Amino acid sequence: MATEDGGLRERKKRETRLALSHATIRLALERGFDNVSVEDIAAASNVSERTFRNYFTSKAEAVVAAHTERGHRIVEVLRERPTDESLWDALVNAVVAQFEPPPDRAGTPREDRYTSALQKLLTEPAVQHEVFRAHLTSQDELIVAIAERTGTEATDLYPQVVAAVISTGLGTAMAHWTRDPTQSLVSLLHEVFDQIRAGLPDPR
Repeated sequence: MATEDGGLRERKKRETRLALSHATIRLALERGFDNVSVEDIAAASNVSERTFRNYFTSKAEAVVAAHTERGHRIVEVLRERPTDESLWDALVNAVVAQFEPPPDRAGTPREDRYTSALQKLLTEPAVQHEVFRAHLTSQDELIVAIAERTGTEATDLYPQVVAAVISTGLGTAMAHWTRDPTQSLVSLLHEVFDQIRAGLPDPR
C-alpha cells in the first residue's frame, strides 16, 4: 500500500510539473519569454507562486521540463524492455517510444507558425543553458541504466560511450527535424540509429 501511495504521489508530482511547463511554454509563445512572469504562470495554472518554485527555480527550467521528463522516460522504458532484447534494439525502442504521436494526432502536421515560435523560444540563452543541463542529467541517468543492463559499472567506458552515442543521435535527429518539421521525427530517429548500427558506412 505504501508503495502504491508513493507511486501515485510521484505520478501526480510529474503531472503537475508538466502542466506548469506547458503553461510556461504557452504563455511564452503568446507573449514572448521576457513578458511572462512566474506570477502569470502560476495564475494560468491555478497554483501559487510558491508551488511553482517548489518545482522550478526559473521560467527557463520550466520550459525545458518536458525534455527532462522525456529523458527520465527513456531510462524507465529501457529498464522495462525484455532482457533478451539486444541492447541497441532496447535503446532505440526506448527513445522512439517517446516521440510516437498519440493515436488521435497521428499524421497531424504541426503548424509552421507554432514551430517557428518554439524555435525562437529555444534560442533564449537561459533556455539553452537549461537544455544543456537537462541533456547532461539525462545522459548520466542513461549511463547508469546501460551499466545495469550490461553488467558493467557506470564508471566504465562502455556505458558512457553508448549513452553519448544515443544522446548525440537523438540531438542530431531533433535538430534536423526543427529545420523541416514536415518530416516525421520518428522516421528520422530510425534513419539516424540505423546508420549508427551499420557503422556509419560511406554514403558514396
